[in-house]
Amino acid sequence: MDEFRFIDRSCSNAEKYTLREKLFHTKNIQPMWVADMDFATPVCVLHAVQERLLHPILGYEIMPDTAYAAQISWVRKHHGFEMHREWLSYSPSVVASIGCAIRALSEIGDEVIVMDPVYPPFYSMVRDNDRHLVLHPLKEDEKGIYRFDIDALRAQITPKTKLLLLCSPHNPIGRVWSRDELLVLGTLCLEHGIRIISDEIHSDIVYKPHIHIPMASLSRELLMNTITLIGPGKTFNMAGFSISTVCIASDELRAQYEKERQRFHFGDGAVVSHIAFEAAYSYGDVWHQKLMEYLACNVQKIEGWMQEHPMIKFRPPEATYLGWFDCRTLALGDRELREFFVQKAGLGLSPGLSFGKEGSGYMRLNFAVPASVLDNALQRLSGAIHG
Repeated sequence: MDEFRFIDRSCSNAEKYTLREKLFHTKNIQPMWVADMDFATPVCVLHAVQERLLHPILGYEIMPDTAYAAQISWVRKHHGFEMHREWLSYSPSVVASIGCAIRALSEIGDEVIVMDPVYPPFYSMVRDNDRHLVLHPLKEDEKGIYRFDIDALRAQITPKTKLLLLCSPHNPIGRVWSRDELLVLGTLCLEHGIRIISDEIHSDIVYKPHIHIPMASLSRELLMNTITLIGPGKTFNMAGFSISTVCIASDELRAQYEKERQRFHFGDGAVVSHIAFEAAYSYGDVWHQKLMEYLACNVQKIEGWMQEHPMIKFRPPEATYLGWFDCRTLALGDRELREFFVQKAGLGLSPGLSFGKEGSGYMRLNFAVPASVLDNALQRLSGAIHG
């Protein structure tokens, strides 16, 4: 597919390339760590931005209602969740939204539940805002499926527990939480007055037959108790536009969040971001379908490789374009494991330990790359194992 051809990013300021030497102490690696795609952003987005740039003035502009309407329509069609315009506000990133929501809905010293392993900013946003982390370890069952333990989680809750950070779908383990799992978790939070901050940025990268269910869509009570964080960055490979949205149905919670948002002056974003956002949600459906087909083929490619290399285990993700590689059979410490991938395989992956203690012995690989790039990475890894 021409949309997913190889594009050389090494001459750009792409983070995964410019930080190679700093993070891996060499430039001679194939970087597969940062969670953006090595595919061209959809043509509909690029054309819309190009057309807007024909106007010679790029001043302050507000996020248009038509952009929000496009996202509302997308979420209704793809996830069956009916959002309202007044529930939505702009944010430069999901991480910024997490920090803002933590400050708005809790006090210094309050407890915030975070499931381990998880995207590293979940930890830093709690710590950097002087809240106390309550770590709930996710555990693999005999099939390699991660689950939370609702009884153990209940035992961790105290009167100081005010928030739960939910990653749904989950990064890095690739879980799509089932309706039953979400209902049990949501009910527990309602029983204890715990607000839910649900990061659903990967909600559009879900593989059949799995279906993403927004936490806020499950009941009226959970709608009023959930802050949902979404955006087009992962779906359409447009993280560089720095635009996402926060959805809060509760008037009370929204007022608290908005007060904090105004303190930090998020503003309304940049004009080209508004244009890109609206174009992606309005016209990106066909591109998105092709993307999911391509990513599914990459998953099959990794599965085939793993069958021939049983020393590394890989459960196909239910969502995301991130492979969670179980490398524990290699019997390497976490530092040695990272050195193995960098020095022997020439690959720059995200070390599992960066996602929390439960990530020890794992590595995360971004497979949103052209097939030729993935083939090369797997060949390098084969050579490292057998060399």
